[in-house]
Amino acid sequence: MILVTGGTGLVGSHLLYELTLKNQAIKATYRTKESLMAVKRVFSYFTKNVDELFEKIQWIQADITDVPSLEDAFKDVTLVYHAAALVSFNPKEYRAMRQVNIEGTANIVNYCIANKVIKLCFVSSIATIDNAINKKEVTEENEWNPETSNSCYAITKHGAEMEVWRASQEGVDVVIVNPGVILGAGFWNINTGQLFSKIAKGFSFYTEGVTGFVGVSDVAKAMITLTEQPIKNERFILVSENKSFKAIFTLIAKALGKKPPSIKVSKFFSSALRIFDGWISFITQKKRLITKESEKSMHSKTYYSSEKIKQMTDFKFEPIEQVVKETGTNYRKDKN
Repeated sequence: MILVTGGTGLVGSHLLYELTLKNQAIKATYRTKESLMAVKRVFSYFTKNVDELFEKIQWIQADITDVPSLEDAFKDVTLVYHAAALVSFNPKEYRAMRQVNIEGTANIVNYCIANKVIKLCFVSSIATIDNAINKKEVTEENEWNPETSNSCYAITKHGAEMEVWRASQEGVDVVIVNPGVILGAGFWNINTGQLFSKIAKGFSFYTEGVTGFVGVSDVAKAMITLTEQPIKNERFILVSENKSFKAIFTLIAKALGKKPPSIKVSKFFSSALRIFDGWISFITQKKRLITKESEKSMHSKTYYSSEKIKQMTDFKFEPIEQVVKETGTNYRKDKN
């Protein structure tokens, strides 16, 4: 039996759709009944048989930071996809991220070991891989560098990876995937989904920072591919293409029939905005929109290579332009 943690998130919901097509026994964790509707919405992008596929899943209400709640989830499970995580660039959420991303993963690992799970696939991030030195592209050979200025999110995902590698030393075969910025439909008010919501409203700003992007369906399909093959104790960067934020914002605007962003945000301007945002946050006690970490990511230029998974599995990524086009189509369906 398969277990998916974080089944109601972006990666988890798209992964569950792919798994239900294979007619395998599946369990998935969720925290609230309201969150289950997001999974049905994702399923509806691909099929009319939403309820039929949804009912193939045995849903377990659990929290990965609450050890007893995981007991039922792991009964008879042989393969685990661990996708549950807290994503934030706000340093104020560092403790919460440590609890979910590190302690929660430790709990998953302990249950995998205790229940003799055969394989564990963990969703990490390119944030845990150090920048290339004397190389054009970052590969899996680039190790974590504690000396660099790592984001709080990256620190907690690296800590989670250490827990997963511990499982590999205790008899559990593991695979870690390190996706780039994940684009996909279904979650328009958080993370990358907000890009579509903001640009739909006429967002005019852009930066020329560069990073790796990947479609969420490719992440799900790559995870399944890696667990179905005799691959163990390896990590894989999942990036379809390296693109600038300007290029991505322009593609999103095109997909939504909106005017492309035309105002370049310089480092000086973004620093001024960050300071102003800090004062607003202090006065209103609302969450910051721009942090030092998010500002840094806006302007940095890092290129990633996915050659390893292509060579080991012959995996093919969907072009980002097509990913954005499909995501834009689903956005318009949801909002109309």
